[in-house]
Amino acid sequence: MIAIEDKLVSDEIVDEHFVCDLEKCKGGCCVDGDAGAPLESEERAYLEEVYPQVAPYLTTEGREEIAQNGFSVYDKEFGWVTPTLKNGMCAYGTIDKNGIVKCGIEQAFYDGKHHIANGWKKPISCHLFPIRTRKTKQYHLLNYEPRPGLCDPACALGKQLKVPVYQFLKEPLIRKFGEDFFNSLAATAQYLNSNKE
Repeated sequence: MIAIEDKLVSDEIVDEHFVCDLEKCKGGCCVDGDAGAPLESEERAYLEEVYPQVAPYLTTEGREEIAQNGFSVYDKEFGWVTPTLKNGMCAYGTIDKNGIVKCGIEQAFYDGKHHIANGWKKPISCHLFPIRTRKTKQYHLLNYEPRPGLCDPACALGKQLKVPVYQFLKEPLIRKFGEDFFNSLAATAQYLNSNKE
């Protein structure tokens, strides 16, 4: 476990490798799960704000689900999450011509259709995956939790390309915890790796 201020980071985040391989997993993390994507409090408002620009990217079923149940739904175990379809896919998902499920919110952002002042492009829980975060009274806990089977290709590609988890997720880690935190994590990882050699 790596401690940086009030963050406790699992060793796997610097030891393991990961690079999404969408051609093989087909965006399964947007489908496979016990509930929709966990949302931070301000993200519920963001979803409502950007929805008019995002809606054209979504499936008919996704738009119907959101119209019926709202921009976010409450789950007893996970709190506020994105709504999901009967097949488990996030209601904000879109399917490209290769059958890969992608985030409609993110695609609309890349196409310049919406802009939130802080550069929000999709829920941070999605952006950080396969890192899962949890906040206790004292700490932010960061754990590496790839999906067994589903994420095997990403683990293999990351190992092949020699990209540690924390490097693959540099952008969302900075987005969530700031540049100083990421620089400290990177320096710690380099120190730990130099001691292994």
